[in-house]
Amino acid sequence: MSDRLDAFLTRAEALLERLEAWLPPAPPPIDWRTTLACRWRRTAWRGWLEPVRMPDSPPWSALRHIDAQKEALDRNTRQFVQNLPANNALLVGSRGCGKSSLVKALLPRHAKRGLRLIEVDKADLIELPHIVHILPERPWRYLLFADDLSFEADEPAFKPLKAALDGSIAGLPDNVLIYATSNRRHLMPEYFAENAATRHLGGEVRPSDGIEEKLSLSDRFGLLLSFYPFDQDAYLDIVAGWVEALGGRITPALRAEALQWAIQRGVRSGRTARQFAMDWVGRQALKGRK
Repeated sequence: MSDRLDAFLTRAEALLERLEAWLPPAPPPIDWRTTLACRWRRTAWRGWLEPVRMPDSPPWSALRHIDAQKEALDRNTRQFVQNLPANNALLVGSRGCGKSSLVKALLPRHAKRGLRLIEVDKADLIELPHIVHILPERPWRYLLFADDLSFEADEPAFKPLKAALDGSIAGLPDNVLIYATSNRRHLMPEYFAENAATRHLGGEVRPSDGIEEKLSLSDRFGLLLSFYPFDQDAYLDIVAGWVEALGGRITPALRAEALQWAIQRGVRSGRTARQFAMDWVGRQALKGRK
């Protein structure tokens, strides 16, 4: 019996050695003293945190005409990095109006106080419990960043996020917050057909349980910040801010070209303003090299 067991163990070890040759190597440990941001990556075999060597963090001063949103989110983040109570945050509203840029701009402002940023794709939110489990504790403070968030009714990541925000017995550790952005106030779609499930009792309207489920996720974010489209003057001021931040020059031709750029794209937004400023400053620099 002992000989058969020894033979079995020998064969098992040989098989494991052959399998390990096919597996990707384990990712190296992260030095959070020098790594400010990571992305969560996943293969069929495992998930891991991949350091971002050069985080895209726009200058704080270039984010204009969202002053109230900046002040509220910065204050919440200051509370967080100082080990004070703070809320998970949901930034909602018009596309290209600074939601994602605002979250990313927080990193250089608070990195010296221990803030670290981890970007998690929507599909990977199902792994939230594992991601949180492998994060070290103090002195680091982690923002889990989920960009452009919305869910269909059958997406598996919906319930883990809902439980992490508020509802699970485990919840989030004190050194982890979730900041998410979305173009939709309600993160799951609602359909006209669902109105048929509404019942009337006297003068009271009681929505169906399905509608309540869809509204409950956004309600779990303690801080809700709304973003709105910019008017023409605000758009031009944002363009000027980005041109200055990129080291370009403002000339009389800028206004007309910036407006034409927005008309071609059908939207006046912070993203459009930044894209125009990149083109404007790049063209100026190119002319100077001729």
